[in-house]
Amino acid sequence: MSSNNFNIKGLTDEQVVLARAKHGENTLKYKQENNILDAIKKLAKEPMIILLFAASLIYLVSGKIGDAIFLASAIVLVSIISLYQDSRSRNALQKLKKLSQPHCKVIRNGEVVEINSEDLVVGDSLMVEEGTSITADGIIVHSNDFSVNESILTGESLSVFKDKDKEDNLIFKGTTVASGLAIATITSIGNETKLGKIGKSLESIEEEKTPLELQITNFVKTMVIAGAIVFLIVWAINYFRSYDVLDSLLKALTLAMSILPEEIPMAFTTFMAIGAWRLMKMGIVVKQMKTVETLGSATVICTDKTGTITENKMSLAKVFTLNSQKISSPEEADKDEKVLIKIAMWASEPIPFDAMEVALHQAYNDLYAEDERPNFKLIHEYPLGGKPPMMTHIFENESGKRIIAAKGAPEAIMEVSNLTDVEKAQIEKAIETITIEGYRVLGVGLSEFEGNDFPKTQQEFKFNFKGIVAFYDPPKKNINKVFEDFYKAGISVKIITGDNAATTMAIAKQIDFKGFEHSLSGDELMKLSEKELKESVMNTNIFTRMFPEAKLKIINALKTNHQIVAMTGDGVNDGPALKAAHIGIAMGKKGTEIAKQAASLILLEDDLSKMVDAVAMGRKIYTNLKKAIQYIISIHIPIILTVFIPLALGWIYPNILSPVHIIFLELIMGPTCSIIFENEPMEKNTMSKNPRPFTNTFFNWKELTTSIIQGLAITVGTLFAYQYSVIQGLDEALTRTMVFTVLISANIFLTLINRSFYYSILTTLKYKNNLVLLIIAITIVITGLLLFVPPLTSFFEFKTLDLSQLATCIGIGFISVIWYELVKIRTRMKNKTQSLES
Repeated sequence: MSSNNFNIKGLTDEQVVLARAKHGENTLKYKQENNILDAIKKLAKEPMIILLFAASLIYLVSGKIGDAIFLASAIVLVSIISLYQDSRSRNALQKLKKLSQPHCKVIRNGEVVEINSEDLVVGDSLMVEEGTSITADGIIVHSNDFSVNESILTGESLSVFKDKDKEDNLIFKGTTVASGLAIATITSIGNETKLGKIGKSLESIEEEKTPLELQITNFVKTMVIAGAIVFLIVWAINYFRSYDVLDSLLKALTLAMSILPEEIPMAFTTFMAIGAWRLMKMGIVVKQMKTVETLGSATVICTDKTGTITENKMSLAKVFTLNSQKISSPEEADKDEKVLIKIAMWASEPIPFDAMEVALHQAYNDLYAEDERPNFKLIHEYPLGGKPPMMTHIFENESGKRIIAAKGAPEAIMEVSNLTDVEKAQIEKAIETITIEGYRVLGVGLSEFEGNDFPKTQQEFKFNFKGIVAFYDPPKKNINKVFEDFYKAGISVKIITGDNAATTMAIAKQIDFKGFEHSLSGDELMKLSEKELKESVMNTNIFTRMFPEAKLKIINALKTNHQIVAMTGDGVNDGPALKAAHIGIAMGKKGTEIAKQAASLILLEDDLSKMVDAVAMGRKIYTNLKKAIQYIISIHIPIILTVFIPLALGWIYPNILSPVHIIFLELIMGPTCSIIFENEPMEKNTMSKNPRPFTNTFFNWKELTTSIIQGLAITVGTLFAYQYSVIQGLDEALTRTMVFTVLISANIFLTLINRSFYYSILTTLKYKNNLVLLIIAITIVITGLLLFVPPLTSFFEFKTLDLSQLATCIGIGFISVIWYELVKIRTRMKNKTQSLES
């Protein structure tokens, strides 16, 4: 909360409550948000639920009431699990939505306060400034060099200047402030705004599906089609053998149920939503789900210097005046240097928020006993603009005395000043001396102008070059470690800054930044051919004197080199580049609303080390999701083949598993893949690997082959148990129990083995994941109940196994999975040999 200098009191708390009661919240309400009813409707269309319902109905018609009730209960249980996962995902997303919601400044009770944009009410005094997004419609009551980009409403990309005295004195929701500051009284909110009224089109906007989402959707669709075809074939085979419609239907449904991998889409949604929620707890707000899957692939991080690499705690460190020809510190300032600091202060905003301007106002306070600021009023300003950039402020007091002060890149001020070649050389020498030590420099100029018909651009004034003010912004203490972590993870880092080359290279050298010796300026970059640009962006790590078009060119050139680009930014000018990057990262504290809107991630604490955590989390989520889906594929193969082979080959017990057994196995597999694997800790080599390629295929052929072979090995185990039981002369119930127990034990061992495809089971057993023991313990207890509690045993058409039979089943399950440990040993030895050779 801060006081305001606009003599506007705004609404009182009571008036806010009344306005909200009358006009509601400032939100656009069209299509109903996803709620529990939508989730239930979606669930009713799930193929697995439909199959379960069909099987339950057939049992009921056949007179098998117990089986029908069991499957009906299974529908309820599967629905509860699905709805729980769905609500968990939805809650995580709701929290993220709240955190990433735009904020705005209003004047209430005479104070400037920051609120959520949805809390804005009709009658509020909304303060909008450069870089903010306008969150409601209103009438301007005060403005200062104020212009707005209204392209979202009009399609016109040029900014429109607005003023309370002009005919065009309205602001509209959804537009963005291009320059200056304004205060407006809110007239419409939510659906009543201009955007709200034409916003029906917002209903049709759907978030694009990511490559991974499309792959998973296509895979599941393929399996559903395969399930439907197999269902018809098996139904036909059985029907023409027995001419029993219901019995053949049940057998066909059993197989169709075994084929459906309905756990995969649920696992994907759960992993992405909970991953985003975990990132949120770390101080990273994910605005788009697809970012979670892209994070692990990032190959390049483009970062700003000020406030990202450095503290953004500017202190005025050096001053140089053209008159005195000496570089001194503010404490040693004589008359000339004091005047220079005063002019630089006048060239700053009257209420400073930029770190350098705050430092200049502070230095003026320290040096001048008499404060002239209350006597002068800002009558005109030219916002930061041009290449290189500068800004100009025009102040006037009651007696008509005028101050026209400018500051900006020294080259910009030199260009608009009358300087001799000797003076230019003196200034350049001073800049070189100052910047080589890592100081950030600004040129300062003073001009004169009669009348009020001010030039259109600040460059039309003729300035007297007064001198240079230099600031020191120390590097963040943890930045060396942050860069080391990025390098170790195979991610290259590039600094893209508006600052000059010498200052940037000096800071880069201090922090051991790779490639600090070479830099490229924005103007140099724009002159390069496509081929040269493509090469330069890969070989250069420091880009200086950058402007929006140049930043965008860098991002696009990196993308044409097949790099996955993360870009940090905080200003209005960063918007296009943030949007173009695969991962746009806005700063939560110093970032403008425009930057936050364009970005896909927001770092709440402006701390780049959080990006290391975010990349690690992205890699962990992707790796764990892969493990979960590989597990699903591996365990589905034996279920499908154990149902299909005895049936197709006409073995002695063709219907070894029924829908009741399949659904029980599904109930075990669902939580295993979504709960155990989601909660797995990050493997210790995750951040020392190179980023994974961002391809259109989720699995490479080797990974898919691994899962298929693992599945086939378990199938061999179950079918061996089947044939072993038949050879031993066991009846159908005992054979079924043996096969089922082998499947359960193989499932448990597969869960433990597949926690890592590199490290041994002895290593992964030490991983901290309490849910592994919990889910396995629940599985063993329930299986024990099925095998040893007579009513359950007979319901499932099992028979109690003796100790040797149980040991045989566990042994077969163990052997059918444990062989993969030999593959892991071979992989580790191969890696060790390669690292020794290199």
